[in-house]
Amino acid sequence: MPVQVWATWFPRDSKPQTFIQGFSLAELELSPRSQNPFRLQIANNEIGQSSCRGALEVDGHAVSWKLEYRSTFRVTLSDKGWIGFSRTPHSNARFSGTITLDNRVFEGNPLGFGLQGHNCGYRHRGFWNWAHAYFPGPEGSSSTLEALVYDMPLGLVFRRAVLWHEGQRYSFRKLQEMVKDRDNFRWAFSCGVREGLQLEVEFDGHGPSLHRLPYLKTDCSGSFEVTNNSLCGAVVKLKSANKAIETLETSGGAVLEAAGV
Repeated sequence: MPVQVWATWFPRDSKPQTFIQGFSLAELELSPRSQNPFRLQIANNEIGQSSCRGALEVDGHAVSWKLEYRSTFRVTLSDKGWIGFSRTPHSNARFSGTITLDNRVFEGNPLGFGLQGHNCGYRHRGFWNWAHAYFPGPEGSSSTLEALVYDMPLGLVFRRAVLWHEGQRYSFRKLQEMVKDRDNFRWAFSCGVREGLQLEVEFDGHGPSLHRLPYLKTDCSGSFEVTNNSLCGAVVKLKSANKAIETLETSGGAVLEAAGV
């Protein structure tokens, strides 16, 4: 089935569970290109501009959610025409609403934090590393870091990281990878000076939340493996000429994903 809805449960101390349900393309309703507000609906599952809802029944499990999200920062990491785009309309999202997994109900305002994003392309890239980290700050403020690396035609490689910190955006296009360990699922890189700021970043995705799952190819000819940890740890060190080194750190508020070589 060419249209899929996914839900993944990441318990803190045990293995994740992914629930995938397929639908026919004829059931898909999608807002026209550039229309605002955005809307995508398939059966009882819908993504809107600032909310989403869904209901799946897979392998004897019932999963449903009804969420709203708000944020103060959005970013387009990549927009390469016919290759596709990666956009994050809600980079420092705070979620409220209800999630139900079988007989367990999670409800709150706020319920959690993270991001909401969109990716589009005629096919998946040959390889990619993608990561996002959310760092809560004082009085409800937050900082986020999102990074993306993938292959392009003619042997080129796209690299970009965007930091949102203290109400200011910093965009880095020069990423020097120091560690890319797929076995232990670690990714570390540094970013060159931008507006007087330099970054050293490390994502640590080992542990029980490490998850390997099949991605369906866009032509439906088969699938390939993608590694993900959505309870990942992250450390970002901010270096500037006029200030002491500042460290942003989270033990489980980051996500790391990788595919290909």
